[in-house]
Amino acid sequence: MEREKAILVVDDIEINRMILAQIFGEEYQILEASDGRKAMEILNSRDDIMAVLLDLIMPNMNGLEVLQELNESGRIAKLPVFLITAAESQEMLMEGYELGALDIIRKPFIPQFLKHRINNVVELYRHRNELQEVVAEQVERLSRLNRAMIETLATAIEFRDCESGEHVKRICGLTRVLMTKVSDMFAEYHLPKSQIDKIVTASILHDVGKISIPDAILNKPGRLTDDEFEIMKQHTVKGCELLQNIPNSMDEDIYNYSYDICRHHHERWDGRGYPDGLAGDQISIWAQVVAVADVYDALTSERVYKKAFSHEKAVEMISNGECGTFNPKIIEAFLAVINR
Repeated sequence: MEREKAILVVDDIEINRMILAQIFGEEYQILEASDGRKAMEILNSRDDIMAVLLDLIMPNMNGLEVLQELNESGRIAKLPVFLITAAESQEMLMEGYELGALDIIRKPFIPQFLKHRINNVVELYRHRNELQEVVAEQVERLSRLNRAMIETLATAIEFRDCESGEHVKRICGLTRVLMTKVSDMFAEYHLPKSQIDKIVTASILHDVGKISIPDAILNKPGRLTDDEFEIMKQHTVKGCELLQNIPNSMDEDIYNYSYDICRHHHERWDGRGYPDGLAGDQISIWAQVVAVADVYDALTSERVYKKAFSHEKAVEMISNGECGTFNPKIIEAFLAVINR
């Protein structure tokens, strides 16, 4: 019957592999490699290896090169590596430690001492890896709950504004494409994918404040009066007031992005937006991106008060400033991806 745990012994001297196999053979399946290249083939083909006993001086691929690959792939964080050494230079040992080696096994081997050290570390790493998996599962569960709660809030708008249900779905797609392009094109606006994912989720709530707007204004078929428009503009502030009641129920980053986007997705680059009259990069890049996505979708969708514009006409109106002034860099990214 195959053992559940395995140890990989990597050494070009056969007698060393035999001795280590004898020491650990009763508790582990012993895998052997005579050089670093064969070791990497084994490591890349199995996920049950609990520890690596690694010689430094070997043909084809030495121990430091193996450590370098494990380091670059991130596997060194979950796999304890012990360096097998007799009298290698201190410089090599220090480089091994810097690349993630956990400890040194010195020759000649002392069986009982060695077994206790390796077993203790293997157990420690096993418990730590299991704990990390549990934490990752909990984070994923909370992420799903956050998304479900946010989508429920957005759906509430659909009962008030018949276009908003599909509108928020399109905004998510537009925000992802545009935010990713802006991040790739301009170093000052670069964000990791994990943050872009959260911005996309937060964009769902950009119009949540419309819940507070009277039906007569929200679904008015004609042009709003000045007084009605002032009431409509309050959806940015009212949305933030609603969000203030749920911060502890939402991922902190998503909450912060949601709040900022809700309040500022009608601000404009030249300071002529609302509610705070912010200008330039006083407006967060995510609020600026959602603003462009929001305007494009509004233009190309039929509403109670207007017919839908064509894609080409909407792009022209956004580019020439008919819908307010936007960050030129966002417009550049918008033009680069909008035909997608």
